[in-house]
Amino acid sequence: MFEGLFQPLHLIVIFLVALVVFGPKKLPELGKGLGEAIRGFKKELEGEEPDPKAPPQASQHKTDGKAIE
Repeated sequence: MFEGLFQPLHLIVIFLVALVVFGPKKLPELGKGLGEAIRGFKKELEGEEPDPKAPPQASQHKTDGKAIE
Protein backbone atom coordinates (compact mmCIF):
# COMPACT_ATOMS: atom_id res chain seq x y z
CA MET A 1 0.00 0.00 0.00
CA PHE A 2 2.79 2.44 0.90
CA GLU A 3 5.36 1.12 -1.54
CA GLY A 4 7.68 3.80 -2.83
CA LEU A 5 6.33 6.41 -0.44
CA PHE A 6 9.75 7.67 0.64
CA GLN A 7 11.47 8.01 -2.69
CA PRO A 8 14.04 10.83 -2.92
CA LEU A 9 11.82 12.97 -5.14
CA HIS A 10 8.92 12.68 -2.68
CA LEU A 11 11.15 13.70 0.23
CA ILE A 12 12.39 16.74 -1.70
CA VAL A 13 8.82 17.82 -2.46
CA ILE A 14 7.83 17.40 1.21
CA PHE A 15 10.84 19.47 2.28
CA LEU A 16 10.01 22.24 -0.21
CA VAL A 17 6.39 22.38 0.93
CA ALA A 18 7.53 22.60 4.57
CA LEU A 19 9.98 25.36 3.60
CA VAL A 20 7.23 27.37 1.93
CA VAL A 21 4.75 26.85 4.78
CA PHE A 22 7.06 27.51 7.74
CA GLY A 23 9.75 29.69 6.16
CA PRO A 24 13.52 29.41 6.29
CA LYS A 25 13.86 30.91 9.77
CA LYS A 26 11.32 28.70 11.52
CA LEU A 27 12.26 25.38 9.87
CA PRO A 28 15.53 24.78 11.84
CA GLU A 29 13.71 25.51 15.11
CA LEU A 30 11.01 22.99 14.22
CA GLY A 31 13.65 20.39 13.34
CA LYS A 32 15.47 20.94 16.62
CA GLY A 33 12.25 20.66 18.61
CA LEU A 34 11.25 17.50 16.78
CA GLY A 35 14.68 15.95 17.36
CA GLU A 36 14.57 16.74 21.08
CA ALA A 37 11.07 15.30 21.35
CA ILE A 38 12.08 12.06 19.62
CA ARG A 39 15.23 11.79 21.76
CA GLY A 40 13.22 12.29 24.95
CA PHE A 41 10.63 9.76 23.85
CA LYS A 42 13.33 7.15 23.16
CA LYS A 43 14.95 7.77 26.55
CA GLU A 44 11.64 7.24 28.31
CA LEU A 45 11.00 4.02 26.40
CA GLU A 46 14.45 2.65 27.20
CA GLY A 47 14.32 3.77 30.82
CA GLU A 48 17.71 5.47 30.74
CA GLU A 49 19.11 7.30 33.72
CA PRO A 50 18.82 11.10 33.76
CA ASP A 51 21.56 13.16 32.13
CA PRO A 52 24.61 13.29 34.46
CA LYS A 53 25.33 16.86 33.32
CA ALA A 54 21.99 18.06 34.66
CA PRO A 55 22.07 19.59 38.14
CA PRO A 56 20.73 17.29 40.87
CA GLN A 57 17.30 18.06 42.20
CA ALA A 58 17.09 19.16 45.81
CA SER A 59 15.56 16.59 48.14
CA GLN A 60 14.77 19.13 50.84
CA HIS A 61 11.87 21.56 50.79
CA LYS A 62 11.70 24.70 52.88
CA THR A 63 8.56 25.56 54.78
CA ASP A 64 8.52 28.58 57.09
CA GLY A 65 12.32 28.68 57.15
CA LYS A 66 12.71 25.08 58.31
CA ALA A 67 14.12 22.32 56.14
CA ILE A 68 12.04 19.19 55.80
CA GLU A 69 13.77 15.97 54.82
